[in-house]
Amino acid sequence: MSRQPENSNADFEHVLLLIQEARGRVYAKANTELVLLYFNVGKVVAEKVSAGNWGESTVQALANFIASKQPELSGFNRRGLYRMKQFYETYSNPQIVSTVMAQLQVMDKEGFEKVSPVVSQILNDQNLKVSKAGAEHIH
Repeated sequence: MSRQPENSNADFEHVLLLIQEARGRVYAKANTELVLLYFNVGKVVAEKVSAGNWGESTVQALANFIASKQPELSGFNRRGLYRMKQFYETYSNPQIVSTVMAQLQVMDKEGFEKVSPVVSQILNDQNLKVSKAGAEHIH
């Protein structure tokens, strides 16, 4: 029978930590994608409703369409779609995006500013410009 080295527990703990950290990043990425999905779906619904192209029955028809094509999905009923619309309308304000952007800015290893992909995607979708000076002021 071979004897395990004494430091194997520390090595095992290190591997376990790597697994736990990766799992945390996966959860964070999944949550980021869900927030972006809800924001973008809300944007479509808000724009169609505000332009007068869609009404209550069209939003219900969309909910029915999603349910028929993807029955395993939940949260995309009429009520959920209107909540996504409300989410978009609440958080598409440039001042709010600027505040969130400032809070999510980090420096990479080379010292360059990085911004969360959610905020970058929202900014790209909105064609908004947020000044670095304004973002630093919010900190």
